[in-house]
Amino acid sequence: MNFVTGNLKTFGIMNTELKKAYFASGCFWGTEYYFGKVDGVKQTAVGYMGGHVPTPTYEQVCTKQTGHLETVEVEYNPAQVSYGDLVKFFFETHDFTQHDGQGPDIGPQYKSVIFYTSPQEKETAEKLIELLQQKGCDVATTLRPAETFWKAEDYHQQYYDHKGTTPYCHIYRKIF
Repeated sequence: MNFVTGNLKTFGIMNTELKKAYFASGCFWGTEYYFGKVDGVKQTAVGYMGGHVPTPTYEQVCTKQTGHLETVEVEYNPAQVSYGDLVKFFFETHDFTQHDGQGPDIGPQYKSVIFYTSPQEKETAEKLIELLQQKGCDVATTLRPAETFWKAEDYHQQYYDHKGTTPYCHIYRKIF
């Protein structure tokens, strides 16, 4: 009997590639907390995106001088959850109408942004923003192409899970 060895994806046994999506919606602790509970999300990380300083620290980002936003990297299985469903969930877990931050967290690092990695992701987000606007919502969320994701310090990762509490500035509410 002969056994074939090699990459299992070659044989269609493990043919699902994980994808990454990037969302900024205020304090990254709360955003990560909610996305970490979505079926199909395999891993989350908090960090910074969109600024002009390489390898920024939390302290630097808090000065509001680096241009970075607190961002969550969501690694997901598209066979279990679609990018569109993740974008809907993003809108359902923060106040996407707030222009200057999120809840009590005020400043440019807390704004609502979807960082897209492809034209298809941008189109999906645009369609959902248009739908919200048709419902009468003043959508403050902006769309920007994804840039380098700088992972935050370890003590920020899975913050609420380690602390054993829930977010103070994010809540889930059904919109779609």
